[in-house]
Amino acid sequence: MSAPHDNDTVTLRLPSGAPHQAPPASTPAAGGSAPGGSAPGAPAGSAGLGKSSALMAAGTIVSRVTGFARTLVMAAAIGVGTLNDSYQVANVLPTMIYVLVGGGALNAVFVPQLVRAMKRDDDGGEAYANRLLTLVMVALGAVTALCIVAAPLLVNLLSPEIADDPQRMAVTVAFARYCLPTLFFMGAHVVLGQILNARGRFGAMMWTPVLNNVVIIAAFGGFIWAFGGFTGSGVTPATVTPEGVRLLGIGTLLGLAVQALAMLPYLRDAGFRLRPRFDFRGHGLGKAMGLAKWTLLFVLANQLGMVVVTQLATKAGAAAERAGFTGTGITAYNYALLLWQMPQAIITVSVMTAVLPRISRSAVDGDTAAVRDDISYGLRTSAVAIVPCAFAFLALGVPMATLLYAGSGAEGARGIGYALMAFGLGLIPYSVQYVVLRGFYAYEDTRTPFYNTLVVALVNAAASALCFAVLPPRWAVVGMAASYGLGYAFGVGIAWRRLRKRLGDDLDGARVLRTYARLITASAPAALAAGAVAYALTRALGSGAVASLLSLAAGGTVLLCVFLAVARLLRLPELTALTGMVRGRLGR
Repeated sequence: MSAPHDNDTVTLRLPSGAPHQAPPASTPAAGGSAPGGSAPGAPAGSAGLGKSSALMAAGTIVSRVTGFARTLVMAAAIGVGTLNDSYQVANVLPTMIYVLVGGGALNAVFVPQLVRAMKRDDDGGEAYANRLLTLVMVALGAVTALCIVAAPLLVNLLSPEIADDPQRMAVTVAFARYCLPTLFFMGAHVVLGQILNARGRFGAMMWTPVLNNVVIIAAFGGFIWAFGGFTGSGVTPATVTPEGVRLLGIGTLLGLAVQALAMLPYLRDAGFRLRPRFDFRGHGLGKAMGLAKWTLLFVLANQLGMVVVTQLATKAGAAAERAGFTGTGITAYNYALLLWQMPQAIITVSVMTAVLPRISRSAVDGDTAAVRDDISYGLRTSAVAIVPCAFAFLALGVPMATLLYAGSGAEGARGIGYALMAFGLGLIPYSVQYVVLRGFYAYEDTRTPFYNTLVVALVNAAASALCFAVLPPRWAVVGMAASYGLGYAFGVGIAWRRLRKRLGDDLDGARVLRTYARLITASAPAALAAGAVAYALTRALGSGAVASLLSLAAGGTVLLCVFLAVARLLRLPELTALTGMVRGRLGR
């Protein structure tokens, strides 16, 4: 179990010594540029941001790699069919409940509030942070206990398809009662991580999820050792043993507990003292909660969309499996989504996690130009990786999945690959919206993100329902994956216009659009050539693990070479700066 998608980030611990603080927006960092140069128009202080972002990206890579290893072991242990769908439903429940009771507010609203408390309070915001932590722990403790009791009702609400099958229902409820307590540890991890982020310590939140992944890998590896792999056991909800369910459930719970408790040494290293504080009134938490109500509505809209997709995907997957097609349900959707989100987590989230405290300070100081420059910098810098990755998923989604998930069977792996292709291009608006919404949060505007997300959720849910109605069951989840990106495409248009108006009708739009247009121009022919090569090799060699590796390596090489050649002709300054920065770091 991990934190919600947008927050499923990981941070690398900074070198020991004085705590690192991102420089104020009005004060250039020493040196003025990142190693190898910074992108033209990069805001002052981008050297410090570049260093923090690189550290977070490194941690995110390790976390995501172990996260993929986790899903591979899961698929090898219980396949990607109905048993894994039951586990996925149980495992997503604590995430959904967590964000519904305020998890989104903790990540978006309270970072600016913690930064303000640090500047305003004599103790550097320590008492404010302790009150927040105490409040969250008390609230989540009560919610967790209630949800464990109500597990059957929650499963029924999320997937009536599972509830109609007594065997699947019993297994899913058993999984849920082990998974639901993770929402308590999830909240602790996020609050502690945001306390450190507000102090410029971009470390613990980025590395501790690795521990979670390692524990879960061990649990599912133990399942394989005890009961055999899926290709040999063919385990289903009807044949899985109570001991097997217990092993997987305890492993999932233990993973999040270890992840949260591992934050404590980082807090001590930062000089932060944990002390329960119950004097909530009169200390600014009321204002934060007032802001958080819109974020609560924000995540409510988002989670309603997820409920619709989960219900439809589990129903489609069950129908497709009865027709002989596995890997077409919510597990295929979630595994493809996890792979698709990797560039977002490594690049966009890392950049904006470092930038957000500085944007908040600029907003407090009334410096709209600095806010605009940071938003523009985040969009253009992340696009250098996001745009070609989106086209790579479109062109190479199937060989990626058949290589990574070969242990789950060829048919199931291909189903994940088709979903990954459908997600593909939606990565671009998904990334853009993430960056743009940080601008609203910096101004303590949580109402606009709610309305924006409501539009995204409605479009996603409506398009997913249409796909479920008109497509055969084996292709319904592929259509739902495409619907996810479609929703964000609508959302970006709304969010962009509103933030531009907020910043005085100037969001550096011409330069941002020029960067994206050039990147798309370079990526499209690269993806076309790579897809053709991979398809030809797959037809000739098949879709086994070795053949998929060869197809992916050849297609990826073609994509990279064509992209770089066209990008060089287009003279992309952001790509030149990024290449220089990477060379500078490798040369150290």
